[in-house]
Amino acid sequence: MNYRGRFAPSPTGLLHAGSLAAALGSWLCARHAGGQWLVRMENIDPPREVPGSAAAILAALPMFGLVPDGGVVYQSSRLAAYDAAFEQLRRADLVFPCWCSRNDLATATGLHRDGRCIAQVDESRAPAWRVRVPDEEVAFVDGLQGPQGQHLREAVGDFVIRRVEGFYSYQLACVVDDAWQGVTEVVRGSDLLDSTPRQIWLQRCLGLPTPHYLHLPLVLDDHGRKLSKSERALEVDPAHPLPGLRRALAFLGAEADETATNVPDLLHAALTHFDPRKLTQCSGHRVA
Repeated sequence: MNYRGRFAPSPTGLLHAGSLAAALGSWLCARHAGGQWLVRMENIDPPREVPGSAAAILAALPMFGLVPDGGVVYQSSRLAAYDAAFEQLRRADLVFPCWCSRNDLATATGLHRDGRCIAQVDESRAPAWRVRVPDEEVAFVDGLQGPQGQHLREAVGDFVIRRVEGFYSYQLACVVDDAWQGVTEVVRGSDLLDSTPRQIWLQRCLGLPTPHYLHLPLVLDDHGRKLSKSERALEVDPAHPLPGLRRALAFLGAEADETATNVPDLLHAALTHFDPRKLTQCSGHRVA
């Protein structure tokens, strides 16, 4: 099977050092494998979207030499596919409506574990929809973090895949789109490591293939916290891409040619010496 990787940012702010490292890591893995690298804009949560950020991210990536193979997919254009996946789950009785308030959830230690809503049915308002999870561990081997396992019922319970407002969850949309785009390996930040068992469970429910996963360490700020677009994290300057690229390469454990004077030469040199196994040598740290 031909390798296909992807970078899937959400439009909640400008590209920062952490998201550049994730984009570059996925790009290096795809190019090293002689495969394709795709970009998908995960814009299915309008209340969190920052106007103009999607366009800014997409304009910045080529300035860093990260050009996708093919057009950008916007999740906002994929609602029919999510509707179809949801109906497939509903027909199979794998989801249930939920009218629980936060107070209701508090009485259940914050989790649903029995495959049904614990609140009174209220036909006057729209429910959220939750997927039933098994009483078993979902295990996988991460390409960087090694063997992983999560007991879904104990760790996350029956989780939401469609919110009260009608918005589909990241978990469902990501699974549907990775399969549709033929993604063979998901390279992303380790903040999404605990989402992977839920996504694998949805893949099984929908009869979709499970890609390989590789979760990169997180770039941290001076206080040891994950960089966050919502907290105005350290932005990178597309007009002067070489410093940001060199920092990202160093973080990933990839060689950065200090003599390179332009982006193509820097990326070519980095890719020539890139070895995915060296990613195991890096860990979350501050960006200088």
